[in-house]
Amino acid sequence: MLTRRLFCVGMLLILAGVTPALAQSIVVASTTSTQDSGLFDYILPLFEKETGIDVKVVAQGTGQALDTGRRGDADVVFVHAKAQEEKFIQEGFGVKRSDVMYNDFVLIGPKSDPAGVSGMTDIAAALVSIKAKEAPFVSRGDRSGTHSTELTLWKEAGVDIEAAKGPWYKDIGQGMGAALNTASAMNAYVLSDRGTWLSFRNRGDLAISVEGDKRLFNQYGVMLVNPEKHPDVKAELGQIFIDWLIGPEGQTAIGEYEIDGQQLFFPNASGQRI
Repeated sequence: MLTRRLFCVGMLLILAGVTPALAQSIVVASTTSTQDSGLFDYILPLFEKETGIDVKVVAQGTGQALDTGRRGDADVVFVHAKAQEEKFIQEGFGVKRSDVMYNDFVLIGPKSDPAGVSGMTDIAAALVSIKAKEAPFVSRGDRSGTHSTELTLWKEAGVDIEAAKGPWYKDIGQGMGAALNTASAMNAYVLSDRGTWLSFRNRGDLAISVEGDKRLFNQYGVMLVNPEKHPDVKAELGQIFIDWLIGPEGQTAIGEYEIDGQQLFFPNASGQRI
């Protein structure tokens, strides 16, 4: 089915006077976590080899990636903030949201553990302790899915983080890799998706402090940018990428991606969790 669709797309391009080799590319606005974790470096060559479609990734925070889609500067959006994704669809900027994969967030912190939270499984209690002791904390502050989750967790912990901010709380406005590097340099706590943490090499004195809370679940979704809003969107090619991603080949590739024997993402286009 996929091969037949690719043949049809190629014939349409030829009839339109467009050289397929020049037109067979799409732009995917995605998160820094999918890029920094190395996932795209693993799965995109497999997709490109099978389809001949070149994927250009714009790695941003989820909020920025959604804005890129709203402007029509991407064909596909692949992010991890479900409420924001559903709003994107409701506003008419996207065509159908599909689950792709999940992993979880982890609270990273210095091994010296100045807040005394290491080994806890209650993320809200850990954040309360960090605030009470004003232990160094790095926030992405970039409207990403991770930043959105962090703000939600502070709220659930009963902490008004806007009012509580002080020298202990560093808001950097950058991606996950930069946030981890800053935390490593400062010996600070930081919320990270597990995939980026597992691929991060500049750990210094950092380790996982808190994990396992169900509130740390991290779902990723994919959407085609609405061609009715932006006629230049390569809807056919973008849908081929989405179908591959949530189909058997893409789901298998996602599940096979590992670092040091650890699986970074768990495919769940079917809606099931391990």
